[in-house]
Amino acid sequence: MKLIRGFAGKLAGVVFAGLMLIFVLTMAPWDKMTSTTTVGQVNGRRIDVRAYEGEVQRAIEARQREANENLGLDDQNAVRNAVWDQFVTSELLESEYRHRGVRVSDEEIVEAIRTTPLPEFFRLPEFQTNGKFDAAKYQRWLSSSVAQQFLPQMEVQYRDQLERAKLFRTLTSDVYLSDPALWERYRDEHEVVKVDLAAIIPHAAVADSAVAVSPADVETWYRAHRAELQRPKMIYASYVSISRLPDASDTAAARARAEAVRKELVGGAPFAEVAKRESADTVSGNKGGDLGEWTKGAFDPTFDSVAFSIKLNEISEPVETQFGFHLIQVASRNGNKAKGRHILIPIEVTGQHRDRLDAQADTLDKLAAEHLDPAALDTVARALRLQIGRAKPLPAGGKMQLGLLTLPDAGGWAAQAKVGQISSIIETPFAMYLFRIDSVQPAGVPSLAQAKDTVTEAVRDEKKRVEARKLGQQLVKQLDGGATLAQAAAAMKLPHEVYGPFARLSSPIRDPAVTGAAFGLAAGKHSGVIDTKEGLYVLQVFEHTAPDSAAFAKDLNDLRARANQEARQERVQTYVAGLRSTAKIVDNRSKVLRQRGQAEGS
Repeated sequence: MKLIRGFAGKLAGVVFAGLMLIFVLTMAPWDKMTSTTTVGQVNGRRIDVRAYEGEVQRAIEARQREANENLGLDDQNAVRNAVWDQFVTSELLESEYRHRGVRVSDEEIVEAIRTTPLPEFFRLPEFQTNGKFDAAKYQRWLSSSVAQQFLPQMEVQYRDQLERAKLFRTLTSDVYLSDPALWERYRDEHEVVKVDLAAIIPHAAVADSAVAVSPADVETWYRAHRAELQRPKMIYASYVSISRLPDASDTAAARARAEAVRKELVGGAPFAEVAKRESADTVSGNKGGDLGEWTKGAFDPTFDSVAFSIKLNEISEPVETQFGFHLIQVASRNGNKAKGRHILIPIEVTGQHRDRLDAQADTLDKLAAEHLDPAALDTVARALRLQIGRAKPLPAGGKMQLGLLTLPDAGGWAAQAKVGQISSIIETPFAMYLFRIDSVQPAGVPSLAQAKDTVTEAVRDEKKRVEARKLGQQLVKQLDGGATLAQAAAAMKLPHEVYGPFARLSSPIRDPAVTGAAFGLAAGKHSGVIDTKEGLYVLQVFEHTAPDSAAFAKDLNDLRARANQEARQERVQTYVAGLRSTAKIVDNRSKVLRQRGQAEGS
């Protein structure tokens, strides 16, 4: 049943009979496991490796189904860390339940199951009528034999949710925002200004020729700012790549296959059987290609154009979209709605192109994989007629960047590799890569000779800022004399722009100091020079509209409810973070996994 499939991967297993909710875990908390193998501890309570690895595997599989591709090493590590955080948080909260005496009765769970369906139920068609959740269908299902299989698992979810809700209510019972605090929030959302803003960005406003940088300036700055020049270990790498994207021959092969399938269908082959066998769209393919009813515009425009123009029940010619070639059959149309089915033939690497890629991959493996000879990459490039590219400098622990492309797995390899070492093949859905470590710049403070260009630029920037302040003071002087900001900025050839009206919380001005200055001035007034890290600014206020106190009083109750809820959520987040900061957490995951790998390799 769809219902069973919908819950099978979601709910944990327990045994309990009837409505007594006997709580006998088969996936028990780690402290009750018979295994002594643990991946860590939270305040002395062990986290069982089987429970942790089982949840990691489920999470990885879920992510892969969602992304429709395998996860890379970095993504898998991110999942592992997220699952670890869930285990730690759950144990910390369990400890709080015990410490604070938080209990949930069987009766409370039964009532919650009866009156508050889990979110999963609202999405299942079995519980809908005319596209809306039908509570009567849910109640009938609860009394069915099928429901008895899932009530125990549902108990686990409900018990956890109810315990958390009780704890959090205790933690936030005293959260209350006063009228003055609510007025401040309301003001931040509803007080608006419109301003003209002139920017004096030192590197743009002051020419290089306007400032002089001497060797003595450079040496003085270097001695005073050595700590600021501390840099991480940097890795420099080269690479070659082989594209895995389909080419014209693959498109032609996919079209030929689609035409052959169409010929089979026109010859009388059952559409549903062929769809199950051939279609790359497995969701519709498992249903014989059925797409159900859809509204025009829901699918690719080219697909829809054909679907809403071909004769009913005929098999279309192959229709190319970004997904491949479609064979479409429409059973009925009513205005902008249609019912029909399709078979999707993907455009994928095949034939001689696949053979060539396989041969190139074999060459990469044979000539370069894990070699310490730096010349091996050049050998590969010559043998396969590939260009050698340069990756962006990689901070140790970072992710490898090739232009705008990020290759996380390559960064992990590079952090452990030696100079001259060549990687094994690193694959993405679009290409295969081979990397070589060309050089490594160690962490530390560079010498003055190494940092000369950087230091010279820093000294020049400081001197430009001094000159920029003088420009700002000249601009303010003109405003004091009666000129508008637009007039003064134009006369001094400085850029300016009008912003607003805008509120504090939706300010288009990035720097909070500039935004704060804008709301501190009355209409018609101007600021002095506002000195920020990014540059210097002068603004003039065109409009300044105060918040409506009458509207605030009218909406006060709704504002209080919303603000209190946000404050409670923030309290809970802070509380959980505090528990974690004071907890004794032992993370042995790396050690356990390393030992397991050694055991499997022996």
